[in-house]
Amino acid sequence: MLDIKLIRKEAASIEEKLKAKDPHVRLAPILELDEEIRSLKTEVEELKNQKNLLAKEIGEKKRSGEDISSLIEKGEKLGEKIAKKDHNLAEKEKLFTEFLAGLPNIPLDEVKISQDPKDNVCLKMVKEKPSFSFLAKNHVELNEKLHLFDFKRAAKTSGSHWPAYRGNGAKLEWALLNYMIDMQIENGFEFWLPPLLVRPEIAFGSAHLPKFASQLFKIQDEDYHLYLVPTSEAVLMGLHFDEILSHDCLPLKYAAFTPCFRREAGALGAQERGLIRTHQFNKVEMFAFTTPEQSEQMFQEFISVAEMILQGLDLHYRIMQLVTGDMSFAAAKTVDMEVWLPGQNRYYEVSSISNCLDFQARRSMTRYKEKEDKPKFVHTLNGSGLATSRLMVALLENNQREDGSILLPIVLHKYLGGMKELKPAVQ
Repeated sequence: MLDIKLIRKEAASIEEKLKAKDPHVRLAPILELDEEIRSLKTEVEELKNQKNLLAKEIGEKKRSGEDISSLIEKGEKLGEKIAKKDHNLAEKEKLFTEFLAGLPNIPLDEVKISQDPKDNVCLKMVKEKPSFSFLAKNHVELNEKLHLFDFKRAAKTSGSHWPAYRGNGAKLEWALLNYMIDMQIENGFEFWLPPLLVRPEIAFGSAHLPKFASQLFKIQDEDYHLYLVPTSEAVLMGLHFDEILSHDCLPLKYAAFTPCFRREAGALGAQERGLIRTHQFNKVEMFAFTTPEQSEQMFQEFISVAEMILQGLDLHYRIMQLVTGDMSFAAAKTVDMEVWLPGQNRYYEVSSISNCLDFQARRSMTRYKEKEDKPKFVHTLNGSGLATSRLMVALLENNQREDGSILLPIVLHKYLGGMKELKPAVQ
């Protein structure tokens, strides 16, 4: 959430920056409502002051035996007027919060202004695209003989776009997760296995609500109102909801493994079949709480860790800095790590790393304090470290051989009991 004081002070420049992210943003309605609220608060305070003075007068006249019936009547009318204005104020403040919560984060000045993802800036390219002396297959075709996943039985139990890993596919998925978790721990992240459901206020704090409510799975009945995590960013942000942290404990570096649940699967068409876009996928997430001075360094550290993982897997990848219109709602700056998928003939994101500055912290009231100073909002950062489904696709499609076997990266061998390759099942 943005600071209303900053919006009041720099409305024109803030609106221009927000329009670079969302062309439909208009600050005039928010500023008008803000002015109405401040004016109404002044009126209510004045009326309450009048009521207090009247109460004092009634007390004095009552003690001296004077008639106070007219004063009591006046007080009752004042009370009714205050109650009406208080109700009006509460309604306006609720609407104001909704308006303010609907504004995206302000992009940093270094982010390129564009609404077209094709304008994303390539910062780095590592290794070369693989070339094949045979007609390469996509992971769905490779799976016909490898039997790593069972999409038909998953559809039978849960509907389309839900994955089911089996046999060596399940082992490889687990090996990837363990490799990435070990990398996070080696780089100083505290490892968490958090809850998979969060309360609405926690999802609001991470900025997944209210804007993305239609993309989330939820449980709502007479006992529960909870959302399945779309990413563990939401629950990690909530670990310090409404807390004041000590300056000395920052930065806090957390890593978590969770399945992630999203309703958006399949939205882009049938070409995104198999594991490319699913309702459920596994992810190791990096998250950090920092001071404003620490956040840029932490951003670079997140990139470095994600690169270590990809380089360990010996994959060709590129780092793209997203333009304003392609960034997430909460991000001030984002880079995506993209791997090449031969079966799709295009790059796909396997990690998105964002610096959200104090945007999420304001929504979650997560602050820090140094000695006797006033509490300040922390900065928060998040990054996939990494998401496994597309990473699995990259490993299969980039390391395939003509006979349909798959060469496995050396870093995964120890997690697979020494298994070095996947071989097609004997017919």
